[in-house]
Amino acid sequence: MHDAGHDGDHASLAVPPWLQPHASAVPATGAWRPSDHPGHRRFMTMAVDRAFVLEGGGQLHDVTIAFETWGELAPDASNAVLVCHALTGDSHAAGPAGEGHATPGWWDEMIGPGRPLDTERWFVVCANVLGGCQGSAGPASPRPDRPGVYGPDFPVVSIRDMVRTQARVADALGVERWAAVVGGSMGGMQALEWAVMHPERVARLVAIATCTAATAQQIAWWSTGRRAIALDPKWRDGQYYDAADGDGPHAGLALARQISQVTFRSDDVFTDKFGREPVEPLHGRFEMWQRFQVERYLDYHGTKLARRFDANSYLLLTKAMDLHDLGRGRGSLAAALGRIAAPVLSMGITSDILYPSYQSRELVDGVRAAGGTATYAEIDSPHGHDAFLIDIDQVADALIPFLETTP
Repeated sequence: MHDAGHDGDHASLAVPPWLQPHASAVPATGAWRPSDHPGHRRFMTMAVDRAFVLEGGGQLHDVTIAFETWGELAPDASNAVLVCHALTGDSHAAGPAGEGHATPGWWDEMIGPGRPLDTERWFVVCANVLGGCQGSAGPASPRPDRPGVYGPDFPVVSIRDMVRTQARVADALGVERWAAVVGGSMGGMQALEWAVMHPERVARLVAIATCTAATAQQIAWWSTGRRAIALDPKWRDGQYYDAADGDGPHAGLALARQISQVTFRSDDVFTDKFGREPVEPLHGRFEMWQRFQVERYLDYHGTKLARRFDANSYLLLTKAMDLHDLGRGRGSLAAALGRIAAPVLSMGITSDILYPSYQSRELVDGVRAAGGTATYAEIDSPHGHDAFLIDIDQVADALIPFLETTP
């Protein structure tokens, strides 16, 4: 027999409406669209007269890449520095938020006059990666061959594919050789591939908090996030671009971001910042969805990403990170590292649990064993993987003198 006295107990297990953002607050995709203000983006189109064949077998035509530049290119093009962004970054590495740019530059403290990458000396370039969602060709981009966007039909891309598009950008800018290629996390993977694919075009290599090949645990983290998106019923197998605000896969994308956000920081930071502080009071009655402060923090960052990113791009780019393997198709990792002609600065972070510092040290050992030049610098920080975006002074202390070395 039904016991009406337990109705309240059953109801307490239901997710309360205040836990989810209001439908009007989150678009179906946070991707930049051609109808949006370009901001400081510049654009180039490639593969107009022939297909751009991807490493994994897919093909693209009329590929647009968005990029930004800071500073002036020297007459001999000797002062160009390529900055490669991480997973949810984009070409807006420096500069304020504003029309066309939802957030300030992700490395704003590093790039500009008098800053570590001093734009009074260096010509700095950052391109949105292939498969991204902030101006470069990706799932949210219009198809060149018929109406609509690519959606889930956009082919799987690799880090090497990203580098090939960046090489076309370099050609268009007149940069034959980068004074340095710099990147952290997924950006570090791009930097490494630059030095292996185009050793003659990289004078210095800076790889921060990254790896030569994704490990099983790294694949496990990113694949879990992909499944969170795929299980969101509003993902609709990737066909959600015509959905109304709030009717897209923002819940799945937010959950994927929450999972990754845990790996971006350390236990010490979470404990010091949040402890066991509750949001909703615990006294009197326990409810299923009473939150601790750390849960509210994850909710905030999940929704924040859903407002400015695209779920299908998140799938593609995390897959590219899992596919990352310098040794693939090159005989061995040692053979790949032997191709690097540039001196290498490898930076690890003491508290990084996502790309642990041992991987950055192994890169140095591998380059040296292959006959190259490599230096290790460690960022001593409690902030975990995100430290290269936070502890700018320590990054600068290693980067500035390295840029002064003779390649």
